[in-house]
Parts: sequence; structure tokens; C-alpha cells
Amino acid sequence: MKKNLIAGLVAAVFATSASAFEPFVIKDIRVEGIQRTEAGTVFSYLPVKVGDTMTDDKAAQAVKTLFSTGFFKDVRLEIEGGLLVVLVEERPAIAVVDFIGLKAFEKEQIIKGLREVGLAESRIFDRALVDKAERELKRQYLTRGYYAVNIKTTVTPLERNRVGINFNVEEGEVAKIKQISIIGAKAYPESELLDIFQLRTPNWLTWYTKNDQYSKQKLSGDLENLRSNYLNRGYLEFNIDSTQVSITQNKLDIYITVNVTEGEKYTVASIKLAGDLLLPDDELKKLVTLKPGDTFSREKLTETTKQISERLGNYGYAFANVNAAPELDKKNNQVTFTIFIDPGRRVYVHEVSVTGNNRSRDEVVRREMRQLESSWYDGEKINKSRTRIDRLGYFEDVTLETPAVPATSDQVDVNVNVKEKPTGSIMLGAGFSSSEKLVLSASVQQQNLFGSGKTVGVQVNTSKINQVLSFSYTDPYYTIDGISRGFDIYKRHTDTSSLSAVGTYGSSSIGGGVRYGLPIAEDDYISLGLSVDATKLTVDDYSPEIYQQYVNNFGAASTTLLTTAGWLKETIDSRLYPTKGTSNRLVGELGLPGGSLHYYRATYQHQHFIPVPLFSKKFTLMLNGEAGYANGYGGKNLPFFKNFFAGGIGSVRGYDSSSLGPIDPLSGYSLGGNRRLTGNAEFLFPLPGSGQDKSLRLGVFVDGGQVWAQGQKISLGELRYSTGFSLAWSSPMGPLKFSIANPLNRKPGDRVQRLQFQLGTVF
Repeated sequence: MKKNLIAGLVAAVFATSASAFEPFVIKDIRVEGIQRTEAGTVFSYLPVKVGDTMTDDKAAQAVKTLFSTGFFKDVRLEIEGGLLVVLVEERPAIAVVDFIGLKAFEKEQIIKGLREVGLAESRIFDRALVDKAERELKRQYLTRGYYAVNIKTTVTPLERNRVGINFNVEEGEVAKIKQISIIGAKAYPESELLDIFQLRTPNWLTWYTKNDQYSKQKLSGDLENLRSNYLNRGYLEFNIDSTQVSITQNKLDIYITVNVTEGEKYTVASIKLAGDLLLPDDELKKLVTLKPGDTFSREKLTETTKQISERLGNYGYAFANVNAAPELDKKNNQVTFTIFIDPGRRVYVHEVSVTGNNRSRDEVVRREMRQLESSWYDGEKINKSRTRIDRLGYFEDVTLETPAVPATSDQVDVNVNVKEKPTGSIMLGAGFSSSEKLVLSASVQQQNLFGSGKTVGVQVNTSKINQVLSFSYTDPYYTIDGISRGFDIYKRHTDTSSLSAVGTYGSSSIGGGVRYGLPIAEDDYISLGLSVDATKLTVDDYSPEIYQQYVNNFGAASTTLLTTAGWLKETIDSRLYPTKGTSNRLVGELGLPGGSLHYYRATYQHQHFIPVPLFSKKFTLMLNGEAGYANGYGGKNLPFFKNFFAGGIGSVRGYDSSSLGPIDPLSGYSLGGNRRLTGNAEFLFPLPGSGQDKSLRLGVFVDGGQVWAQGQKISLGELRYSTGFSLAWSSPMGPLKFSIANPLNRKPGDRVQRLQFQLGTVF
């Protein structure tokens, strides 16, 4: 029987109008050469079926279609009378994907990534995908500094039309920065300029920071820091001429060379205001931070234009344009600036919209807005709105945009876009401190219950000294005016027997209460609370006599009706790494008549973080002071377990925890007192060699403090002082604090503990 053969690929690509065969009616179709692919799969892709008339165009289309499936590497059509024979040669299947020498990456993660792009066991082999995977793997190695990496891919044919893919990786060593040179720097030592850089040569800390490995992004940031350093010190014509990054032939050492032109140092001759000023001239001049005679600073100039623009924005001029034009006097190295002000038109807010809050209700966001609809645009209120929304803690990102309303010239919309993050958490934690020893903790908390902004939490903490089980609920907007209400239920147990400096006693408490919070200003809050507490004390023969006398006189069991009040004003810029701002906190509690305990207790704390403008403003001076006073009333004594204590981390380092103040003459234990004064001054700075990394901070401190018992006269001469070094590290295991302190005026009987530390935090 005569056969007409159509070469698949030729027919598909080079088919012409001339027919390779006479059209015929297909009586049957047979598929040959398939091993893994089902015949039905082939039939489903064929553009013809039995009974159709087979033509040259349909034959070419059939071959193209089967090739496009990716299942076959060869397709042919044969004709035997009215029988259409489809002959295919399948692509091999991948039997195994393996890696040799892979150390820098987790093998399972690489295999997972390859599977997502179609390169995995049992998939059809595609050489293009293998080449792409090899290039991507090499690129990943290069991003980690493995410039000497060599990857060789081997494809091995196996039985049953399968292949094995093997990536043989020779990683080599990580390339390190051997030298960073700044050519042309004369005004400042090269070592001082390199200290601005995040990239650096290897030192004892770069095993953790990885800053000795080249990164294009880090270098760009370092160059901008270098430029800012010069421009902020008067070098108005400073320029980075070129940057060269070279690697040695063995691909292990990297050399970075930065060529700069410093230019001359300029001072400010005068600053003029021009344009449509709108606001009083005196008010605008107060916003100018650069003064005649000052060394030029780009940072201060930018701050000036920003403040003027923001001040105009506070009056509704949302699109104010403020630019500073310099006039250089190169002969005298002076510069004159003319600040041109174009306020534009005054606008008001047409509509406030909220997007991205798939879980949180609109009202949760809107009630934090300080910019209202149908009112004049106010830049300060818009910024405050963003800060308040971000402070909620429900969102990963908060952005506010103010686009102009189409077809208007005096209206804008405020679009609030939020990116939500999980607000529920189940946390297990462990910590260790030199005083509390092992602390285990667990908590379950939902900060945004059902998207309402309400918070529910359950907390469990346990240690040898303190054990707590508590439940809390807070509604931050119990009223529309922002008054909050919360409830607390707790059970506590305290055992001081493991503390070497504090008198032995035990207490078991159970209680609950309600609390309210009232905002009196944007950063000021007043809190009020009322609770009931039932406490049972335990003392023994080893307890101080004053403790035993208290239990004998007033009983071991007590019920307290307690009211609390507090005031907080906080402007600190960051919770984790504060560099500026203040915090003022006043807290008082009162045991009301009707309960067993009649006492009052109050503490006031003031913290002030001051940026120190040295070496790119890396340093911070922290000042902290705290005073406390407590006493009994109505013929009742202050309960001894409400006494103040001092000593250790958090008060006066270098002295044993809670060891300062009155001492029991028989047992030698610290008794605490009803008055306390503590103060700290600490100079905080990054760890040398860490560059811009903020997770490690060193401190040099001076602490002072003392506790006085009732009837003792407060004498500042009795204050204990210490000085030393501190280290704070936000480690992967949790916050870690170390201090090495030396008491400055130790007296006989004082308990000294020079090395103190705290690992982890109680959630």
C-alpha cells in the first residue's frame, strides 16, 4: 500500500499553497509511539476527527498543535488509504532532580522553587527550563557574594524514556570587601568618612551583620550618606565623580574606590523670602533654620522649605511650592539663598475614603482621622491622622494620598489606604534574668476583635518569683469621644524565697477591675480604674520581724477596694530604638475605705531622649528620673508588699536586685521603703563595626538611687551611685540586655552584683 509521508516540522513551518497530497476523507485515526501519554489526550488536541476531509492546511495545523503541547519532540503524519497515522516521539520525563555541593541554600527550598516553574520529578523534560534554573541559581549565589561559584548541570538519559538532572555546585568562598578607598577626600580623615558607610572590611562583628559582603543597594545608600555628610557641612559643590568596584582574579577580594571632589566650604551670606508670602513675614522667618553666618547645611535648608510648605498646608494651601535658589560668591565662599514661595489656591477636603481594610471596619479607621470632610485642608491634621492610624497596630502599612478632585481647582480627596496584618497572636516565650531566673510565658491575644478595634487577651507567666494568670478586655472607643473602657481579671502568686536580697514572704492574690481612659490632648491621656483584690500572705520564721508583726497585727488575709489614676504624655519617636522625645508618666493608687488595706501610692517618671549631633547623629543621650511615695492612712500601716525597692537592672545597676534601702538587722534582708528616688543618665551609641545596624547598641551610664523607710529622713547623701557599660541587642531569641557596673560609693552591707543581664521578655 502506498504511503504519503508529511514531515511534521517542515509541514508546520514551510507549508505552501501546493498540496503534498490529495484531500481525502478520514476513515480512521491511529496513534503510534506513545508511552506515557494517553491516546485520548492526542485525539483531544487534533483539529480533525473521523469523517473530516484531510487537507494540507489541516495537516500542518495538526502538527503545530501537537508540538505546542510540549509533550513531544517529534511529530509525523502518515497516510494509508483513508487511515491517518499519527507518529509521535515523546519528550523524556524527569526521574530525579539532585544537587551536589549545595551548602549556602536549603535543598528543599530550591527544589520547591524549581517545582513552581515546572522543573520537578515526573514533569516533562525541557532543556530551556534547565538552563534558566541554572542561571537563576547562579544569580542567587552572586547576590550572596559567591562570585567564584561554578555550576555544572548534567542530564543523564535513563531507561523508559526518562532523564536524571544533576546540578553540581562548586560554591567556593564568599568574596569579602578587602578595601574601601575614598580618593580626593581632604577635609576629613578617610576613617571618619568610612564610618558613615554600612559596607566595611571584615571585622569581628561582620559574621553577624554581613556588611563585609558587597551589595549594590548598600553602596548606593552609603554614597548618599557620604554626599549628605559633605552637603550638611558646607561643601555645596561636593560631587562624587566615579565609583569603581573590582574583584581579584580568584574572585575572593573586592576593592571599592570612590573618587570625590570636595570643593570649597560655604557659609550663608543671607536668606531672602520672595513670592506670595500670605503669612506674616515674622512668622515665616521663624521657620528659617539657616541663619546668616551659618555654615551651609542642605539638611537645614530642606527643613526650612519643608516647614514653610507644611505651615502653608496647615492653612489649606495643599499645593504650595517652595524652592530655594542659590547664588554663589565663589570669591568669598559665600552663598545667598532666595526662597520663592508660591502658595497656589486654598483648597478644602471633598471626601475621605478608606481602602484595604478587608477585616477592619471603616469606623475603626475613620475615628482616628483628624482631617474632616468639607473642611479646609490641614496638612498637620492629615499627618496626625496617619500617625494615629498607624499607632493602632492593626496595619502593616498606612498611606494617605490627597489627589485633586477632577474638574475642580479648590478641592482634594483624602484617600486612606491600609494594608492589614494579622492582629491575633498565640505566643510562647521563655526568658532568663539574673533576678527572675527562668521565666516561661504564654499569651493569646486578639487586638482587633472581629474588626471592631477591641482587644481581648489571656496571659500566663511563670517564674520562681512571680506567677500570673490574667484576662483582659479593652474597648478603645467606649464612647464616640474616645473614652476607653477595659476589664481585668487576674490571679497572682509571689514567692521571694529565691531572692537573696529580699525578705522571705509569699502572697496569693485574686482580683478584677474596670478601667477608663480619657484623651485630653493628642498625646495626653488620663486613666481611671476601680478594682477589688483579695490577698493572702504567708510568712515563716525566716521572714523579717516587721513582716511577721504586720501579719500578726492586721491578719494574713485582706480585701482591698482599690482605685487607680494615671497621666501619660509621650512623644518618643520609637518604642524599640528611641532617639528623641520625652515620656512623662504619673501613676497613683489608693486603697479605699471599705476594704482591709488603707494606703496610697504614687510614682512619677520622666524620660528624655536627646539626639547628640556627632558623627552623623548616631548618638543619643537618655535621661531618666523616677520618684515614688507611699503611706498608710486611717490608722493602718502601708502593707510591706507595697513597698518600693531599688537595685539591679531598671534602677541602679551594679547593686543586687532590690537590695538598696532599709535592711532587717536580724536576717540581713532588704525591707524596701515608702519613698524612692532613682535616676539614670546613659549615652547610647552603635556598636563599633556594626555600621548602620540598629539591633546592637552600647551605652555608658551613671545610675543613682535609694529607698527610705517611713520615719527616715531623706538624705541625698545616702544615694548609691554606679557607672558602667551596657549592651542592648535585639537578638533572634528576643531582647537581650547586659550591664557591667561598678558601685561608686559602696557602703558596708551593700550587696554588689557587677554583671547583670536579662534575656527575653515576658509577653
